[in-house]
Amino acid sequence: MASLSHSSICCTFNSYSSPLHDAIASSCCLSSRLRSILCPQFVHRSLLLRIRTLTKGMIKRDSSRVMMLTMGRYSTTADVVQHDQMEGATVPPLPQNRIVVGCGSVSVDYLASVEEFPQPDEKIRSTDLKVQGGGNVGNACTAAAKLGLKPRIISKVANDVAGRLILDELDSDGVDTSHIIVSETGTSPFTYVIVDRQMNTRTCIHSPGSPPLHPHELSSTALDAALSGASIAYFDGRLFDTALIVAKEAAQRHLPILLDAERIREGMDEFLVLANYVVCSSKFPQAWTKASSLPEALLEMLFQLPQLKFVIATLGASGCVMLEKASAG
Repeated sequence: MASLSHSSICCTFNSYSSPLHDAIASSCCLSSRLRSILCPQFVHRSLLLRIRTLTKGMIKRDSSRVMMLTMGRYSTTADVVQHDQMEGATVPPLPQNRIVVGCGSVSVDYLASVEEFPQPDEKIRSTDLKVQGGGNVGNACTAAAKLGLKPRIISKVANDVAGRLILDELDSDGVDTSHIIVSETGTSPFTYVIVDRQMNTRTCIHSPGSPPLHPHELSSTALDAALSGASIAYFDGRLFDTALIVAKEAAQRHLPILLDAERIREGMDEFLVLANYVVCSSKFPQAWTKASSLPEALLEMLFQLPQLKFVIATLGASGCVMLEKASAG
């Protein structure tokens, strides 16, 4: 599958914090390893699998392409590629129902770029410093808004400088913040991000907001309003107690659930059982399944999670790999 030259979408919220925002490139080696383990005796007859390697331009650094895929606009990732080629790698047409609900982390990120990562007890200078909105849900919903979707966020900030910055940026980017609870006390979430230009890595030091979002703060009326008319619900595994209530209600309404599985978190198993689509870091599948290799771990996830339709593991600069459960037809 040839790489596509898709211009990146400019987003105010940064793209350093989430597996969904890792650069996508082909991963033929890993795909070959997946094929090698998919022998007939290993694949259960009720489970047909398609292996996909995603190329640059299909998702790039925005999760809304995945959201569009799961909202039913395309039946396979190949359809997205074919459409991009026909349209000159432009953004695909919008689905009829464009409402996306995200529940999880929003924050302020302090991004300091350095020539190389500092040694312990060393003082260095940054080459660039940016202060902007972050958090997995904040990033994903901003990307979705930039592509013409209508995202809403369920989260919590404090009425402080950081909280107001978060809300103002999201509002200006077209994200519905009316479902974000604002506390008159406490602090908003923030993250220090060290961007190592030499190794092309980022190191995040996160400080959660306080007090956290508690289930009693999201009334049944507010939950109904947030989910009303939505096409998909997106979760990053944070704000566990409240987010799980939202996820269960979304499942009751037969909304597709997209999970951003960055790492093992409290209650992750309960989210995974409900998820229809999972995008995860390269380390997550083996950490969760205890499998000896990433290909085996991805396959194990599809076997263990009956609701799961596909799983994507991002591989940083090496791209990503996607394993999809296909219908017998």
